[in-house]
Parts: sequence; C-alpha cells; structure tokens
Amino acid sequence: MSQKIKILLVEDDPNFGSIMKSYLELNDFEVVLKADGKQGLAAFKAEPFDISILDVMMPEMDGFTLAKEIKKTNKDIPFIFLTAKSLKEDMLEGFKTGADDYITKPFDSEVLLFKLHAILKRNIQRADNEAVVNEMKIGKLVFNYSLRTLSQGSLTQQLSPKEASLLKMLFTARDGILLRKDALEKIWGNDNYFNGRSMDVFIARLRKCLKADPGIEIANIHGNGFRIIIGE
Repeated sequence: MSQKIKILLVEDDPNFGSIMKSYLELNDFEVVLKADGKQGLAAFKAEPFDISILDVMMPEMDGFTLAKEIKKTNKDIPFIFLTAKSLKEDMLEGFKTGADDYITKPFDSEVLLFKLHAILKRNIQRADNEAVVNEMKIGKLVFNYSLRTLSQGSLTQQLSPKEASLLKMLFTARDGILLRKDALEKIWGNDNYFNGRSMDVFIARLRKCLKADPGIEIANIHGNGFRIIIGE
C-alpha cells in the first residue's frame, strides 16, 4: 500500500475548511487542517508535508507571511493560495512568494484536485531529474552529490560537504577551468587569503580520494584555478 500524499490545509473558515478536508480525504489524501497562520506554521514545523494549501486572508498570520516562513523550513515544498479576492496585486504577490498556483473562491473542487495532481506530478519529475544530475560518472568512479559519496564497485568513500561541492563544481567545469574566485565565493562565501589556503587543503584531499582512478587528475591552472582531467 503506497503512502498517502500529506497536505497542510490552513483555512480560517471552519465550515469551508471542514468541507475541503473531507473532500480531499475522500480523494485519498491525508489532510491536516489548521485555522490560522500561526497554527499552520507550528504544524508544518512539527511534521513533514508534501504540499500546502493556504488561505490568504487569515487572523494571526496571513497566507503570504505563512508561505515565506514555510519556505525558510522547506524551500522546495509546493503550495497553492486560496483567496476570496481576485485582485491582480494579490495574485502577483502570491506568485512572488513562490506559489505554484492560485485559486479564487468559490471554485470547483475538481479544479483544485486537478491542480494538486499536476503540481505533484511536476515535482516528482523534477526530483527524478535532480537525482539523475546528482549522480555523475567521473572516469571509473561514481559521484553522488546528494549522498556525498565517491564509489568504485563495492568501495565507497564519504566526502565532506566542501569536498562534494568542490568536486561538483570541478566536474561541471570539466571542459574549461574552475576559477578560484568562483569556488571561494560560492563554497566559502568570500575570496580571501585564509579561505584560499583552506580550499588548497580540500583540493589536496580530493586528489587523494580520486587516486582510486589513476586516469583522473586535478591540475593547477596557474593564477586562475583548477581543471579536472579525466582520462579514457
């Protein structure tokens, strides 16, 4: 039996919220209903959800503010705004906040259901694509960025977060040069002398990890950065 999709529904109208909750549960979703933004945020922080449906006009905390707070906890969760108003400004604000869709009350429940399935399908496809991108073949080695592992057959090395980030940047720039400045600013947050010395240490560690395939080399490009060379 597959696990049900879990929805956080935040709606301050108790009758409308109850009807929506029952309808979604009849369509095989698991639904947690909260009556205002503060309750919704507490529920979101307490347990994982797959998608959120947020009313815009609510006491304690409005839907836009709630969405921004939710994004701080999970930037990838999709959400739909519900509103009784069809003002262009509100819709633009919703999409600026990162909404996947926006529905004006009253609405056809089947339309909401269709939008939910479309958003969830899109997110699954995106996750699958990211999983493929996260696993890279580097010579005879397989690098999984998400898991931070470098494998060859049954042998697996665990990389640190900075080592994994460096290797990903090196591999992405394999047809050119990974500039020191770019790596320092993206991974260390600042291009200064001390961070530069730290990066050199991590490059040395990566070279040791990559020795599992003698055909791989991280070359210094004097004054510029590094290049990963992958033999046949």
